Amino acid sequence: MLKIFQTFKPLLLIFFILFFTDNALAVRLKIATLTPEGSMWMEKMRKGAVKVAKATNNRVKFKFYPGGVMGDDKAVLRKIRIGQLHGGAVVSGSLSRFFPANQLYAQPMKFNNIEEVDYVRQYMDQYIIEGLDKAGFITFGLIGGGFAYIMSQQPVETLKDLRKQKVWIPDNDKISQDSIKSFGISPITLPISDVRTALQSGLINTVATSPVGAIVLQWHTQIRYVTNIPLIYLHAVLAIDKKKFSKIAEHDQNIITQIMTKAMKEIGIQNKKDNIKAIQALKNQGITFINPSQKAIKEWRSAALNASKKMVDSGILPREIVNQINMHLANFYSKTQNDNYR
Repeated sequence: MLKIFQTFKPLLLIFFILFFTDNALAVRLKIATLTPEGSMWMEKMRKGAVKVAKATNNRVKFKFYPGGVMGDDKAVLRKIRIGQLHGGAVVSGSLSRFFPANQLYAQPMKFNNIEEVDYVRQYMDQYIIEGLDKAGFITFGLIGGGFAYIMSQQPVETLKDLRKQKVWIPDNDKISQDSIKSFGISPITLPISDVRTALQSGLINTVATSPVGAIVLQWHTQIRYVTNIPLIYLHAVLAIDKKKFSKIAEHDQNIITQIMTKAMKEIGIQNKKDNIKAIQALKNQGITFINPSQKAIKEWRSAALNASKKMVDSGILPREIVNQINMHLANFYSKTQNDNYR
């Protein structure tokens, strides 16, 4: 028996070294989100996680906490900072305290349509990604969420109408809070998880969200009107703590980045399709879409321009970066007009 052991001792030693080294390097990334289980977002993220585990021979695995079981975005980010979680799929406003210019696309009424957004994002997404990286978060591209519209229980056509409403704003997004105040509104701040109950109780009667967001969060059951103005462009990210991510072997980091970037892009593409369907679903439910008059729109645009100006003057958004967006929008329209004349 001793001779047999001596014979296989080198092989056993190699086995134990390989086995325990591989497990010692294994990483489990704990990711939380408000996104409900069974949603398209969770389906895409879980598929990406399976691919990562397979491609890394289980050196990297994801553990998801969907449906807000770890709290709202504010709670998730706090738990990331203390190491209880390693990342979250969160809306852009949640990260504004770490990198204010993350709200670059949230300038009110900056964009008229999704074509403008798609054109500008080709040039400006990287600025936001790099800014979040410097703030301590690894992301995998921005997830387009579509436009937020004002949705209310009472008809809202003009700013005067809006100022009479009880308007909700996320409690963890000070930039949006300050922006909405430029419209002459004193918002009611609440966690996203409390919004549906607040609508039911009458604590609030007006929200701003995307059509698909309203349906996924079940807010559409509590609203009767949509003001047909694309107010702000929404985006989200899958953000992972940079310190945690840096502890992963470089070749595995590359695998994660490649797979999850593709997954986030797929979510954004599907979001665009789902928002179109969601608009029709809201109409089918009997929700009225209000098209403001040209006079009202002019007033809306004036207030929106003032809000964006304050974001720049206060230093939240770098003036040169906002100028870049304006330049890209001008180029977009120049290119569009030239194409139309051909």
